[in-house]
Amino acid sequence: MSGEDSTQLARALIEFREAEGISERELARRTWLSEATIRTFESGRGDLPTPTVARTFEELLGWAPGSIKTAPSEAMGREASADSAVDLE
Repeated sequence: MSGEDSTQLARALIEFREAEGISERELARRTWLSEATIRTFESGRGDLPTPTVARTFEELLGWAPGSIKTAPSEAMGREASADSAVDLE
């Protein structure tokens, strides 16, 4: 993800949470993603998201489908396992 793309997604997620008055935990519950995934992308240091994560963020933020660049298919196995991990916080 380019620095600009990453920063834009990070800002959008933080602004959404602030506008809704919700925690990372609540955002994770609404999106079916882990809190670690939310923190990764809100920090602006995330790699390209998998297509599933990108579509989830696009739907949540009201962005057009395909507006978030996604990881190539060979990287998806690594990303998918991170989203399915149980967050113990």
